[in-house]
Amino acid sequence: MRLGFFGSGAFGLPTLEAIMADHEVVFVVSQPDRPAGRRRQLRATPISELAMESGIDLLRPEKLDAAQIETIRSFEVDAWVVIAYGLKLPPALLEDRFSCNLHGSLLPRWRGAAPIQRCLMAGDEQSGVSVITLASVMDAGDILAEVATHIDPLETAGELHDRLAKLGPSAVLETLAAHQAGTLSPRPQDESEVTFAAKLSRSEATVDLSLPAERVRGQVHGLTPWPGCDVRIGDGTLRLRRVRAHDVEHQAHPGAILDSGHFACGVGSIEILEVQPAGGRPMKWTDWVRGHPLSGDERMDSL
Repeated sequence: MRLGFFGSGAFGLPTLEAIMADHEVVFVVSQPDRPAGRRRQLRATPISELAMESGIDLLRPEKLDAAQIETIRSFEVDAWVVIAYGLKLPPALLEDRFSCNLHGSLLPRWRGAAPIQRCLMAGDEQSGVSVITLASVMDAGDILAEVATHIDPLETAGELHDRLAKLGPSAVLETLAAHQAGTLSPRPQDESEVTFAAKLSRSEATVDLSLPAERVRGQVHGLTPWPGCDVRIGDGTLRLRRVRAHDVEHQAHPGAILDSGHFACGVGSIEILEVQPAGGRPMKWTDWVRGHPLSGDERMDSL
């Protein structure tokens, strides 16, 4: 099949590589280069970089206006694949075109900008990817294919992102094959089961230790690697990156150090496994403590 691809983030890379191997990708539409890094130098999106390396026609419009819509629709293709593009595709662009979108959740749970992070923060035990049709309401299209996976209790949002991205190719290729064969069976989403995944902000970069330990674990892992989960221990701040929740009874105030060396939560406790000092690199908690011995009087506090 001849395909067009809309995408910007790294989530779509495995799928774009897979469809390039099995089909002809005629064009790619991605976000314009943006300033990135400490020096704020212009950087192409991961999808743009792959398109340029592969010699595929690449469009990077600031907005999808009438001229851009006309250009994109002029390409003769059989289908469009959309993954983490970053702009809503207008109705005038989608008219009379088969398009499918890969989303990082088991819809209708977690529609929106941060499905992977929010599912961890909510303590979900299962996640996955969904291939849907494009609709006027964000992520509300009919389901064409899905793949589910169990979430490891020690998995961070960054790790789950990469793992879900690798589930995308099989779901999208299955959808394209069914479209080509005329055997697609779209399934409407159950609107009564919808939850929303609001975009993350830097203001969320900490955790409420009065929550149960499992919720604290979900917050820490859902906020890793961005925006991070910062706490105060002693006189300094530290970023929590990976913790294990324990179901233990205690009478300690949230944030207090228990005899086990774990930290008290509203219910249960957390065992810190990995941290990142301010301005430093990620490291094991045991290595950090070796250089920063803690007394029983010290405690962890939210920022």
